[in-house]
Amino acid sequence: MFVSHSPYYWTHIVLRLSKDERQKVASEVMGGESNCFIIYLDIIPNLEYNYTMISAEVSRMNYITAREAASLWSISQRRVAIFCAEGRIEGAELKGNMWLIPQNAYKPDDARSARFQPKTPASAKPFLKWAGGKAQILDNIRLKYPTVLGKTVAKYAEPFVGGGAVLFDILSSFKLSEVYISDTNRELIHTYCTIRDKCDDLISQLKNLEYMYLPADEEKRKEIYYLNRNRFNTLKLSGDDSPELAAQFIFLNRTCFNGLYRVNSKGEFNVPQGGYKNPRICDEDNLKAVSEKLHNVLIECKDYKESDGFIDDNTLVYFDPPYRPLTNSSSFTAYTQDGFGDKEQIELARFIDMVSARGAYVIASNSDPKNANEDDSFFDELYSKHKIFRISANRAINSVGNGRGKINELLIASY
Repeated sequence: MFVSHSPYYWTHIVLRLSKDERQKVASEVMGGESNCFIIYLDIIPNLEYNYTMISAEVSRMNYITAREAASLWSISQRRVAIFCAEGRIEGAELKGNMWLIPQNAYKPDDARSARFQPKTPASAKPFLKWAGGKAQILDNIRLKYPTVLGKTVAKYAEPFVGGGAVLFDILSSFKLSEVYISDTNRELIHTYCTIRDKCDDLISQLKNLEYMYLPADEEKRKEIYYLNRNRFNTLKLSGDDSPELAAQFIFLNRTCFNGLYRVNSKGEFNVPQGGYKNPRICDEDNLKAVSEKLHNVLIECKDYKESDGFIDDNTLVYFDPPYRPLTNSSSFTAYTQDGFGDKEQIELARFIDMVSARGAYVIASNSDPKNANEDDSFFDELYSKHKIFRISANRAINSVGNGRGKINELLIASY
């Protein structure tokens, strides 16, 4: 019975077992073939992770336990068992004293909490935990939107799109004729395109990753994380453009340290695992809402200068480049191999001057050098033609603990 399963079935199981447990399974379950099976169990952690085959096998398994469902739905295992006993989970089966639940089952409506559920449909919001994301200063940025946005200004462009907090706020608030976003991070742009064009495939792959990761203990989660990080780098460096790459990108973003995206000199993603207890890996409702909002958005993996042909005097443009580091350790947040130093900041400022002179409405954000050096007027001089606003923000990432807290950031407006 057991030996009829494919090796990928056992790979999924082994990820949840310690070495001692693996040997026990081998001796007690595999019988005369235990020696071969022990060898197989020992080499599995060192094999290159083949997500496609594993996820296909996991899908054929069809069921999860009540414990896994409880973790996935953020309710107690007892509550899951009650739902099963009441016949409220379609396809649930009682095997011995264990409830088995179809993988694609939905959490039943719970009368105890239904009165607290929002009555309005979910709006699109950023699907990534993006370092340097603009959610915390979004109210300040909204105040800079031109009053004619959605009227005579009917186009929006966002090079350096990143996590897209401003993008989704604008898409949810204004009716626009054309929207353009870009970034030089190929995997990020691929993920945006996958959500727009292949959302159902992406959700299916993310659910498999969520089923594998959430019920696991701390040791197994670590093992799963680094297996997936290795798999992501294999796909990334091979130029893969499948939904799997996008699923891995989101999985790593939701489970890595502080939502960072950082690569080494070889182009490999190298951010360590984060310590989140219950990360939201597959937010199905939001992904579908994002997919709908992106339906008519032009998405390109290009340098910001390539947006020149899109921008005219009916366009609002938001530039959120890699921030100028305040300290040497701040460069930890950079996510491209090429870097973005003072030379690149000066080139961007010249580009902003050019499109502003064309009549475009421009908002830009950056760090405030005066946080570290009161005499550093780099941006004050660079953007002297424009309006500069200093706003308070919470620094989310710093290698020095006492560097955390409220600091100023810059908002630059051309109008």
